[in-house]
Amino acid sequence: MSNSIIVADTEERAALRGAVAKLVAKYGHTYFMDKAKRHEEPTELWKDLGAAGFLGVHLSEEYGGGGGTLSDLSVVVEEVSTQGCPLLMMVISPAICGTIIDTHGSHELKQRWLPGIADGSFKMAFAITEPDAGSNSHAITTTARPDGDGYVISGAKYWTSGIDEADAVLVVARLAEALPNGRHPLSLFVVPTDAPGLSYTHIEAALQQPEHQFTVHFDDVRVGPDALVGEAGNGLRQVFSGLNPERITAACISNGIARYALDKAARYAAERQVWKTPIGAHQGVAHPLAESYIGVQLARLMAFRAAELFDAGADAAEASNIAKFAAADACLKALDQAMQTHGGNGLALDYGLADLWFVARMLKTAPVSREMVLNFVAQNSLGLPRSY
Repeated sequence: MSNSIIVADTEERAALRGAVAKLVAKYGHTYFMDKAKRHEEPTELWKDLGAAGFLGVHLSEEYGGGGGTLSDLSVVVEEVSTQGCPLLMMVISPAICGTIIDTHGSHELKQRWLPGIADGSFKMAFAITEPDAGSNSHAITTTARPDGDGYVISGAKYWTSGIDEADAVLVVARLAEALPNGRHPLSLFVVPTDAPGLSYTHIEAALQQPEHQFTVHFDDVRVGPDALVGEAGNGLRQVFSGLNPERITAACISNGIARYALDKAARYAAERQVWKTPIGAHQGVAHPLAESYIGVQLARLMAFRAAELFDAGADAAEASNIAKFAAADACLKALDQAMQTHGGNGLALDYGLADLWFVARMLKTAPVSREMVLNFVAQNSLGLPRSY
């Protein structure tokens, strides 16, 4: 299946795409699912990605990164997923946490965490969602109270992915003192996962992936002043600098899964014969796959357009939201059609399609729900009245 005819790579980016594909193909979907079923970290793959410079390709060279762009990281994330290894931690650790720290962190904070994030020796989780807050960041109740020259963090987070394999977690917390409008300004803190008072409980989910989800409890977790990212109370702006990369790279995971599924479906349809005719010769099989391919290519264009806008310092919010929305829908359609093309084999785990269903479906809901994307477009793109 075409990889980059529609998405026009530069010569350097095409080489990056090829190098990532070659590295990850040595592991492949069987390795990924074996790790998922055993609830084991894909340590070997992660270390190889880090050693090759792929995890930190977009981070500052001064702190161990490749000095590249989000577009470069988007290529990496998509190609890893295209090889059947959709690693959610790539969105969380380098794309969200790495970008936020690289953009807003102090020299000391960057020096401590970015080299490890870039080379794969550290992982960082991201804790923002709460049981009673959901998409409303203003409703966050996890609180950071000043304590000497540091802070004490108390509260709980929900659906925090991969904290069991992370060395630290980037926590979004409100400050104890409210503003005149009654809202509490937000701040970001990097908290080591072995900090006293930090604990987490596993959330049972249908997802089949190495990263699992957790409820995280902060029971008077003490952190020093060096844990604060940027300025106290400026956390909302800092979070938004990580949300567009999150949505763009999440779209790239969806697009990679879709490419993986369509590639398998096309090969199966060309080889599988019924009454001496390959099933792919029948328009009833070929046309739905072709339509799915078109949808995926459009979604890829939007994802890389959003990355280009972000890299140019332009407002990438609209493009990022649309990219995430389009990619999630295109991925589900492509995966479903790939499974249908395989007939009963589409549900057999040996064929490596059905085991990706819940990961693809999760990306329709997270990291931002399709309803919130539609709210954004309605209000910001079309100028309609706010619904909430």
